[in-house]
Amino acid sequence: MSDSGIQLIVGLGNPGAQYAGTRHNAGYFLVDRVAERSGAELRPEAKFYGLMGRVNHPEGDLRLLKPTTFMNHSGRSVAAVCRYFDIEPSRVLIAYDELDLPVGTVKLKQGGGHAGHNGIRDSIAALGSRDFWRLRIGIGHPGSKEQVIGYVLSHPSRADSDAILAAVDEAEGCLPELLAGEYQRAMNHLHRR
Repeated sequence: MSDSGIQLIVGLGNPGAQYAGTRHNAGYFLVDRVAERSGAELRPEAKFYGLMGRVNHPEGDLRLLKPTTFMNHSGRSVAAVCRYFDIEPSRVLIAYDELDLPVGTVKLKQGGGHAGHNGIRDSIAALGSRDFWRLRIGIGHPGSKEQVIGYVLSHPSRADSDAILAAVDEAEGCLPELLAGEYQRAMNHLHRR
């Protein structure tokens, strides 16, 4: 693994059967896909407030995390893993649902604000840094602010679900570049979709 590559991939979402497959759990979809393709097992880890897995990659170990703290307290889990494994924020990738991107779009960037996303807001506060990488998975917008909560906590249509999962597959395909710290190559690939 390069000196600047990703060491931890976090997927944001809400635990529990009632939230499985909802738009707000798009970040979970990515971690599940990486675990599935790499044969990693995600296990409950009380000290990390989430489900953890490890991928033995040619570039080095990669940790996978699905916080089970609920979205608004995701940072507690992310910060616990970073402290324990001594992972710098700049080597963390947090995947999450993005209302302001069309369904099935995926964008990679480093730093920035939280744009109203409570999981990102809490992660910034807990890490004391904005320097982590973000994988923004487009879920579209319902059209009005009043509809947002119900929208993100609902299940997408079949067509939207297929588009979101295709974006997740595309992002998972960039894993070698992310682990190697070749972020521009990963962005070029993802942003041309």
